[in-house]
Amino acid sequence: MAGFLALDQVDLALLGALSEHPRAGDLELSRLTDVARATVASRLRRMGEAGVIADWDPTIDVAAAGFEVQAFVTLEISQGALDEVADHLRDIPQVLSASVTTGSGDVLCQVATRSHPELQATLVRIDQSSSVVRSTSVMVLSVLVEPRVLPLLASADPAPSRRAPAYRG
Repeated sequence: MAGFLALDQVDLALLGALSEHPRAGDLELSRLTDVARATVASRLRRMGEAGVIADWDPTIDVAAAGFEVQAFVTLEISQGALDEVADHLRDIPQVLSASVTTGSGDVLCQVATRSHPELQATLVRIDQSSSVVRSTSVMVLSVLVEPRVLPLLASADPAPSRRAPAYRG
């Protein structure tokens, strides 16, 4: 399967250490993973260039920032109106994400607001697009499993390590 970067145990160890210590530099990651500093730097650069490490932004908890009212909104949209709906959703700051889906809905949005009246206003604003045929929303009561990636990566068969074998003289 082309188009993806096969991750080995060293990559997974670096991603795990980086996840646990997001402010760690190459030297600290080297110490944490028992991998040479130059290897750390080249692996992080390679994973960054391949898009495996998508960004270096901090993870922001919107609830802790005052946006405790959260919901998922499923949109049914007019045929061929995906670009128009995407532009409309990008103009609404309360829309955290929007994904094209299969099933009865066409788009699934995650929204966050400070209050129920603001959520209602956001839902009305989403529905103001002439391309939105119907929307259905469900409130988030609590988060059962936090967003995560490392268990998925660790569950896959890792690629063979590209780490040079230790010299044993």
